[in-house]
Amino acid sequence: MERYDLILAGGGLSSCLTAMRVAAARPGARVAIVERQDRLAGDHFWSFHDTDVGPETLAWLRPVVAHHWDGQRVAFPGRERRLGTGYNSVTSGRLAAAVRALPNVEVLTGASVAAADPDGVTLADQSRLGGPVLDARGGAPSPHVTVGYQKFLGQWLRTEAPHGVTVPTIMDATVPQTDGYRFMYVLPLSEDTLHVEDTYYADGDALPAAALREAIGAYAAREGWGAYAVEREERGVLPIVLEGDPDAYWREAVGDGPAPLGMRGLLFNQITGYSLPLAAEAAEAVGAMPDLVPEALRARVRALSDEAWSRQSFYRALNRMLFRAADPQMRYVVLRRHYGLSRPLIERFYAGKSTWADKARILAGKPPVRIGRAIKALPPRRHAA
Repeated sequence: MERYDLILAGGGLSSCLTAMRVAAARPGARVAIVERQDRLAGDHFWSFHDTDVGPETLAWLRPVVAHHWDGQRVAFPGRERRLGTGYNSVTSGRLAAAVRALPNVEVLTGASVAAADPDGVTLADQSRLGGPVLDARGGAPSPHVTVGYQKFLGQWLRTEAPHGVTVPTIMDATVPQTDGYRFMYVLPLSEDTLHVEDTYYADGDALPAAALREAIGAYAAREGWGAYAVEREERGVLPIVLEGDPDAYWREAVGDGPAPLGMRGLLFNQITGYSLPLAAEAAEAVGAMPDLVPEALRARVRALSDEAWSRQSFYRALNRMLFRAADPQMRYVVLRRHYGLSRPLIERFYAGKSTWADKARILAGKPPVRIGRAIKALPPRRHAA
């Protein structure tokens, strides 16, 4: 049986960042990443604002940042705004290359985990890898966590002529508001390449790909980008948490299994769906641990998860207001109002670090939803056991 100092089940963002930090802190450690797909880190973009992480974190993330912009914009009916907050995107290719270059990290692709426990994993071929395990194999749906959905289909467009877009458009909600709050997300990757996502904050997780492709084509025509070729496509459905019982989740979804990372450990921004900042925080915490033993890993990750859940209670309340108090076609009004506030407040909001003053300012005045519904939406509902 092969033995490792740390086994990371799943080869996504959280595993890759954690491997980087553990490898840097423990050059003599032997780390394994076990990924069932043939490609480490898949084929994704993970984006974040400069202000989502601290300067030291930003410094070690820089080598895996494939694209950086000095600003960003949003657009809503009746409001357009440009912000000078830096924005970054990490690509699967850049991340996978950085991890594969680490001399003490072994990447096992095409290897399905049949069973995982705190002391090792059993692969589909019944071979066994021993060592403390962190489980980052994606989210674990649970009746103890109530969610809405952020779903999207993205395409990489290669335009025949320069498209003229210079900064990312984080949200363009000047599109028809169908299936909940809808916006276009646009990243200019080069003078003739754009990553465009049709995104929805919706009650259901259905993703009608053909209709979304057509919608992206209509948006490209509206923006005047001219002829283009589609070079790649990405789709996803992310949870937007409304309420839940984390103790019950850990008891039933995690149980006696390995300590969870990423979505499985509820380590993501519950209102935006952004996952990189908390993945980086968890990676640093694991990298700094004096002993990588199952009991200590579970205690450390549980503490991180509980802290993240606690500090996002306000954001879950806003999610309930968005999903339960606003008419679906008018959900954009909640976000439009938010982008009329100060830039530092917006930066702290994305970083998950809103102050009490920020929260008061966000809720001040007449809510952009029906008042009766807003009052009912703010307290969490009693959750079924």
